Amino acid sequence: MRRWLTLLVAATTSLVLIALMVPLALLVRTVAVSGAVSEAESEAESVAVAVGAVDAETLRLTTEQTSHPVTVFLSDGRLIGAPAPRSTAVELAFLGRSVTAAVPGGREILVSVQGAPGGTAVVRVFLDDDRLTRGVPQVWAGLAALGLALVGLGVLVGDRLARAVIRPITALAGVSHRLAAGDLSARTVPDGPVEVHAVGLALNHLAERITGLLAEERESAADLSHRLRTPLTGLRLEAESLTDPEESARVEARVDALERAVTSVINEARRRVRDRAECDAAAVTAARVAFWSVLAEDQARHFTLDLAPGPLPVAIPADELAACVDALLGNVFAHTPEGVSFSVRLEPAEGGALLTIADAGSGFATSDPLQRGESGAGSTGLGLDIARRTAESAGGSLSLRTSAAGGAGVVLFLPAVTS
Repeated sequence: MRRWLTLLVAATTSLVLIALMVPLALLVRTVAVSGAVSEAESEAESVAVAVGAVDAETLRLTTEQTSHPVTVFLSDGRLIGAPAPRSTAVELAFLGRSVTAAVPGGREILVSVQGAPGGTAVVRVFLDDDRLTRGVPQVWAGLAALGLALVGLGVLVGDRLARAVIRPITALAGVSHRLAAGDLSARTVPDGPVEVHAVGLALNHLAERITGLLAEERESAADLSHRLRTPLTGLRLEAESLTDPEESARVEARVDALERAVTSVINEARRRVRDRAECDAAAVTAARVAFWSVLAEDQARHFTLDLAPGPLPVAIPADELAACVDALLGNVFAHTPEGVSFSVRLEPAEGGALLTIADAGSGFATSDPLQRGESGAGSTGLGLDIARRTAESAGGSLSLRTSAAGGAGVVLFLPAVTS
């Protein structure tokens, strides 16, 4: 757009200058020709006064002192001064008419002198083309240089004005992209013309409105959490009050599954409305492993922690990464016998970091443990599903493998923070 605005200013300036310069150039040429003809006519008049008042020799000397070639045609056929043909215009001047005629190479000024001794005489002054337009090319060159300078100045001013308009529009586009990427703190500084200034204010107002709506949705999700947990607690108490142990266990298992599903839905709703955040993966992982290390010591589990030197910033909020690590370590403790060792490894990778949690247990019980309700060992698979969703929501991924000890291995790719 900036280029098109600059070209528009250049085209407009050029058209205006052409409309002014062309008539001015023609006027300069007309004035130059008129001046040269007037000067030649004055010389012809001065020589005409001498015809008949001086002798032939003096008249010849007079013609030689002029700045233009002067020829005097006498009635007896003699010619004094510069040689020149006796043209049709000369014959017309002998009839008593002073004329100006165009001839090849220039123009001749003819003054008829009547009453001269021997009859009518004609004084001819010749103006060549160079004398007619003397100085005109230089003036035209000056006008062309001035026109080019004005066009250049117009282009420069147009470019400045275009940049003043484009800069705030570019800033608006940048803020829009940041909002689309989830950075709800992005705001623009209204600038530029009145219309662009109004668009900036409207964009800021829209961002504020979006932030408010997301805050309301976050509060609604929190309220939903409290509203659902109360009836779930009532169901659990009702299940515990059943007299049949098998029936009570079956209902409690259903209630547990329902509670996990509700928790997953609430966490997912909170994740969608949460602002974009980042954290140090090394610090979060170290903190959660330290938390689980107490239980590992109680269950006689040996574990290794291999953390790359931090910080390792990743595009996942700290609480979400902590919940992800808790879910994976919780699976290890829930689905492997006491005393089974495990390892946690965090290392930098291209575009982010790799978090690997592996154990020495019996491995996954199904071929597709990521399918909800299909992980085996009485698990719903929500832990792996939560970890996968956490990674994928930030642009990462989760993959499963067999650990070096023959157990289960989970590898999370955590994307790095992008500007």
